[in-house]
Amino acid sequence: MEGLQNFWKIVSVPDNVPIVLMIFFVAFYCWLAYKQARRNDRYGIEEAKQADKVQTWPYLVKIEFLVTIIVMIILTVWSIKINAPLEEPANPTLTPNPSKAPWYFLGLQEMLVYFDPWIAGVMLPTFIILGLILVPYIDINPKGNGYYTFKERPFAISVFSIGFLILWVALIVLGTFMRGPGWYFFWPWEFWDTHRVVALTNVDLFEAMGIPSKNIDGSFNLLQVFLGMALIGGWLVGVPMYIWKKYKTKSPVLKEMGVWKYGTAAVLFMMMAGLPIKMFLRLMFNIKYVWVFGFGHDLFFNI
Repeated sequence: MEGLQNFWKIVSVPDNVPIVLMIFFVAFYCWLAYKQARRNDRYGIEEAKQADKVQTWPYLVKIEFLVTIIVMIILTVWSIKINAPLEEPANPTLTPNPSKAPWYFLGLQEMLVYFDPWIAGVMLPTFIILGLILVPYIDINPKGNGYYTFKERPFAISVFSIGFLILWVALIVLGTFMRGPGWYFFWPWEFWDTHRVVALTNVDLFEAMGIPSKNIDGSFNLLQVFLGMALIGGWLVGVPMYIWKKYKTKSPVLKEMGVWKYGTAAVLFMMMAGLPIKMFLRLMFNIKYVWVFGFGHDLFFNI
């Protein structure tokens, strides 16, 4: 009970209430869209294309204008009624525990748990932005414009579900409500104990198989380096190449995309899909890295 009371106290903090509302709104609108997509797939896409069509002006613009006014009224009342003051000025001798980034960066902060800082803080955000820029040039499927459908857009919905719902919304929720003192993971029914000490039992993937990541003298174990390179290369390049070779003459989608568009989309998708897998290995099996490698003392490729 003490843990649940503590969780309710965290959830009801004025700063966190918008995150709670975000959960309900995202869940509701995703359910609404998925429900409509199933209906369209069941009763026919042509019917969906013709149904509920209205002009943007004045119908949609009028509704958006009214919603804007209502939201502004709610935010004004909210800011007057709810006390959410700024925190105290930063004190270098007193670090908050946990020290959290703004809510919209909590997903990136959560990724620091699973990768080296330069990978989580620089490389992955760069690829996220690059991927979003390339989407209009990679996506060759014109279907699904103006209506919801699973049948005609399975890949796009998969990318949305993994990229937005899991790697963005879920990580924000995780960082807000389940990361406590020391950035330790706490279930909702656990009390946030500031004195909690957790033994670090994380091991690298190949260490769990009896292959050490480093030799006694501190150098990298070349067997582990090559196995890790093969594993990462196989995931990012090998699997997409296998699919390309097997289906390039059978799939009209692959034929139309061509090797470069397919290769770019496949690598970006495999990188995105790899993060939830890495999170699962870390949380369930205490696997720290699947590949440990680096140059000198400053540049590491710990993935």
